[in-house]
Amino acid sequence: MSTLYLTDLDGTLLDRQSRIPEESVRTLNALVEKGLLLSVATARSWTSAEKVIRQLDLRAPLILYNGACLFDVREKKRIWSVGFSLEEKRELAALFERLALSPMVYALQEGRETVSWRRDLENTGVRAYLAKRPGDPRLRPLGPEDGEKLHKGDVFYFSCIGERGRLQPLYEAVKDDERFFCIFHRELYQDDYWCEIMPAEASKAKAALRLKKMLGCERMVCFGDAINDLPLFKVCDEAYAVENAVEELKRAATGVIPSNERGGVARFLAERFAREESRS
Repeated sequence: MSTLYLTDLDGTLLDRQSRIPEESVRTLNALVEKGLLLSVATARSWTSAEKVIRQLDLRAPLILYNGACLFDVREKKRIWSVGFSLEEKRELAALFERLALSPMVYALQEGRETVSWRRDLENTGVRAYLAKRPGDPRLRPLGPEDGEKLHKGDVFYFSCIGERGRLQPLYEAVKDDERFFCIFHRELYQDDYWCEIMPAEASKAKAALRLKKMLGCERMVCFGDAINDLPLFKVCDEAYAVENAVEELKRAATGVIPSNERGGVARFLAERFAREESRS
């Protein structure tokens, strides 16, 4: 029976230094060589994800931007993506303005991914985001005179970073709108909160089901740590939370495995494949 294994990155496969432990790399690559069908489901872009997974011999398409994109890791190109309609984009832009919020705007412009924001409206959370991405070719800072350019192109993702109280009204305004998928959560290892808005078809869960069908798999098993992994947990046949995961995710999990710092995902998969080999 063909099974697709999906793992989150930050807080799940990656340690606190945003690295995959060397032993995990060796273990996972050996399992892929034996036939493990492994992919990742992450909020990261390819630009960001590639830096931390380049040592892995991944062969299946990746789920990026929390499900807004499927990416062919070998051809280095998108194979599926979804974006906002012009009307949706305009409504959200008006909502940001009404709430005095300045989003990071992710878009495709002439086939190139861009991340646009108002440099004059940066807060500490945005600056922390940018500090982790020096030289990122997507970054497109704008000034107050460039306001009309902020939402240019095929927009597929909005992120607002800041204090919980400032972002809560945005979440409340969007969370029940069936046109959108919204995630509101605290940044890993930081005090900032993120309110991320995507088209309704963009979620790890829906992207995983699409990928499962594309690959002709019969089952899915996933690993995660954060609240944005909860929809994915609900559509998988088995779902495992790392020991450091939020309690809500642990309650929804098939089981709890060792933490990201202890290489829990790789250890779990190695033990499972060892049991299967012994039975055969």
